Amino acid sequence: MKNKIIFISALVAAFAIGYVLAPKRASHKTQPIEHQHNSAEETIYTCSMHPQIRRNEPGACPICGMDLIPLDNKNSGQDNPLVLEMTDAAVTLANISTTLVGAGDVAGKSGIRLTGKMQADESTTASIVSHIPGRIEQLYVRFTGEHIKKGQRIATIYSPDLIAAQRELLEAEKIKEVTPALLTAAKNKLKYLKISDRQIEQILSSGQVQENFDIYSEYSGVVTKRNVAVSDYLKTGSILFEIQDLSKLWAVFDVYENQLAKLRKGSVVEFTANAIPNKTFRAVIDFIDPLIRPDTRTASVRASIRNGRSELKPEMFITGEVKTRKPTGASKLMVPKTAVLWTGKRSVVYVKLPEVKVPSFEFREVELGEMVGDKYLIVSGLSAGEEVVTKGAFVIDASAQLNNQASMMNRLVSLNSEASAAPVIPDYKKSSSEFRRQLGHLAQAYLRLKVAFVRTDSEDASHAAQAFLMELKKVQMELLKGDAHVYWMKKMKALKSHAQAIVETEDVDGQREQFQYLSNEMIETMKAFGSLDKLYVQHCPMAFDGQGADWISSESVIKNPYYGDKMLRCGSVTDSL
Repeated sequence: MKNKIIFISALVAAFAIGYVLAPKRASHKTQPIEHQHNSAEETIYTCSMHPQIRRNEPGACPICGMDLIPLDNKNSGQDNPLVLEMTDAAVTLANISTTLVGAGDVAGKSGIRLTGKMQADESTTASIVSHIPGRIEQLYVRFTGEHIKKGQRIATIYSPDLIAAQRELLEAEKIKEVTPALLTAAKNKLKYLKISDRQIEQILSSGQVQENFDIYSEYSGVVTKRNVAVSDYLKTGSILFEIQDLSKLWAVFDVYENQLAKLRKGSVVEFTANAIPNKTFRAVIDFIDPLIRPDTRTASVRASIRNGRSELKPEMFITGEVKTRKPTGASKLMVPKTAVLWTGKRSVVYVKLPEVKVPSFEFREVELGEMVGDKYLIVSGLSAGEEVVTKGAFVIDASAQLNNQASMMNRLVSLNSEASAAPVIPDYKKSSSEFRRQLGHLAQAYLRLKVAFVRTDSEDASHAAQAFLMELKKVQMELLKGDAHVYWMKKMKALKSHAQAIVETEDVDGQREQFQYLSNEMIETMKAFGSLDKLYVQHCPMAFDGQGADWISSESVIKNPYYGDKMLRCGSVTDSL
């Protein structure tokens, strides 16, 4: 019995010890499990330039190709869709600069910057014509571009009519005592044939008929066109040469309609030519075109200038400035023009938020006043002391758009206001099938032009634009009737204008600017009439300093024609045709 009591007591003690120790072992086991869970949290990688990209492992950004970086979970707590947060690395890579909004003194004078080119003065264009019929025996002006002076011998002509007129003169000379009026009439007949008094006296003094007569220029200038060659037969009034006096030229500038009110006849414009560095020319505006070109929304402003040294030549590109009186002497809010992103009727700036841990930039629409030098007056939308982005704003806007936040192209995400009015595109898809087939050939010519810009090949782009113009001529407008015909006529004129500008422009950046306008017209045309082939509308938000640009592609893969190899994959598909 004593042994049983000892055994039972030991068993109870063992259970008691087990009960006490069991919770400690259970608690000990839960700790490593919790530790393993924390260590298994995945690291998210993002792109410093495109924060919408999220990956579970490091690699390259599918948009820009930059290395992905670990996502910093610390943020400023901003849930406002108007505000875009960026990492410090992204701010550094985008080279973002800001400036404080302050009041500026707008008294004094400002300038309007203009671009244009030199043109020949139409009032100094002349044609040298033959006043007598005959055959050219000798030419003394042999090529275009040759400079001739007034009174210079330019050709020798054989004329049976002139020989007959000389014989009449000599016969009238013999009987002048009897019929002096007949001699006067014979002389006048030769004068009407542009025979000079000196030549008439030579005929009378020699008493011989001259078979060949010299033709002299009545004007001075440069030969721009030669219409004849030796042994050609001429009729009365036939044009031998067309000449242009280049001692006086026109400086013709393209002025946007919102700038026209600041210009007037008599204003002085100072301009420089790319081909003549370190020299400034001055001219006075003597003509302002009363009509606005609908495709570019510009009017021509012309200034005449003397060109005695022949330094300036027609078709030279020029950059000018017209000094204008600023609107008021008061101090107003001003921002540098580099801070403003244009979106048609609206203008956008990005304001850096103060006192936040993470760099944050707020989308802000502003109303602009006049341009003062290199700054804009602010009517509304900003306050003094705020900090606006003056460099890198288009990078911020592109990132906001790709992140589905407020941007120039994505205004409705946060503003809950009406979208900006898009052009109303009519539906003519039931038009002639033959016309649509021809339009498809035109689209193929456009796509070849796009490929040239993807390769950044200016010469190839010029050839492709010429091919586009040839294809445009083949489109038969008579296949359309009524409103569809009128709509195509407008589009055809705009397409021709921009394609011709690409042909005439040697600089690839200038060509790409015209290609942007051409693309807009092509997109609207293809939307109106429809496409027989599958086409895509693609958009680059960073083109033209953040204003963005569209183009048409035959494939969904992005090949950016505005940047080429520099940013080949920048862009997105926005529509299909």
